[in-house]
Amino acid sequence: MYHQPVLLNECIEGLKIDPNGTYVDVTYGGGGHSKAILAQLKGGRLIAFDQDEAAEKNKADTNKLIFVRQNFKYLKNYLRLHNALPVNGILADLGVSSHQFDTAERGFSTRFEAELDMRMDTNSQKTAKMVLNEFSEEQLKEIFKVYGEIPNASKLAYRIVHERKLKPINKVSELKNIIAPLVTRGKENQYLAQVFQALRIEVNNEMQVLKELLVQSLEVLDKGGRLVVISYHSLEDRLVKHFMRKGKFEGEVEKDFFGNSLVPFELITKKPVIPGAVEMEQNSRSRSAKLRIAEKL
Repeated sequence: MYHQPVLLNECIEGLKIDPNGTYVDVTYGGGGHSKAILAQLKGGRLIAFDQDEAAEKNKADTNKLIFVRQNFKYLKNYLRLHNALPVNGILADLGVSSHQFDTAERGFSTRFEAELDMRMDTNSQKTAKMVLNEFSEEQLKEIFKVYGEIPNASKLAYRIVHERKLKPINKVSELKNIIAPLVTRGKENQYLAQVFQALRIEVNNEMQVLKELLVQSLEVLDKGGRLVVISYHSLEDRLVKHFMRKGKFEGEVEKDFFGNSLVPFELITKKPVIPGAVEMEQNSRSRSAKLRIAEKL
C-alpha cells in the first residue's frame, strides 16, 4: 500500500465535515485522508497540497479535488488563487509518508543504502549530504541537539567534521559507520532515527514551515472551522499545542482590558489523541503519532 493513513477515523470526525464545505489537506501524501474527506463531500471541495511529485501522480480523479503541488507554507496564496477562502477545515499529517520512507533512493530511511538526500521537494537545492559536508561544526551540533534531541550532539558534530576532511559523506552506510562508535549498544536504531530526523527537519526547514502553516491557518479558517494536526515528535507537538492554546508559540496568553483570555481557538482535544493498540500493531509508523484538534472561535 502506498501509505496507510494514521488515525483516519479520528481525523475525519475531528474535521466535522459539512458536505458542502471547503476543506484543505496540506499533506496529501498517499491520499488516504483526502479520499476519506472527498467521500463525505457533495457540493463541497477539497484543496490538497503536496510538494512531492509522487503524491501528484497518486491523486484522486474527481472534480471535487484541486491538487496544488507546492509546500503548504504557500497555503493562503493558493487558497486565494482558487477563490477558496475562508475554509471549513484544515488537516495536516506531518509525518513522512510510507512511500517516501520505502523509496530507497530518497534517502529517508536508515534501512537502505542510498545517497543522503531527504528532500521532500526534489527540486530543492539543499540535501542531507550537503548539510553534512558543508555546515560548520557549531551548526551541526545545534541541528542534532535541537532537532534530534541527541545527548552527545557535540561529539557527533566533531566526528562528522573530522571524517569529512578525509572523505565526503555521501551515502547512508558512510554516515552509519561514522556514528557507530558513539552509540550505546542496543540503542543503535533509536540513535540513527534521531540523527536522520534532525537532518530531515533541517533539509526541509520543517519547523519554520510548520509555524508559517499554523499562523496562516488562523487567517484562512472560517469561524467554527476546525484545525486537525497529527505530529510525530515532541518539537512539532509543542509548537502545535502552544499555538492552539495561545495563538502564538511563546509567552503567556494575552488578556483584554477586563482580564479575559484572548484565545483564538477552543480546544476540542484537551490532551492529544494517540492510536490504539490495534492500529499501532498494524501500522508501526503510527506509534509516535499525536493528534490535536481545535476549533476557531
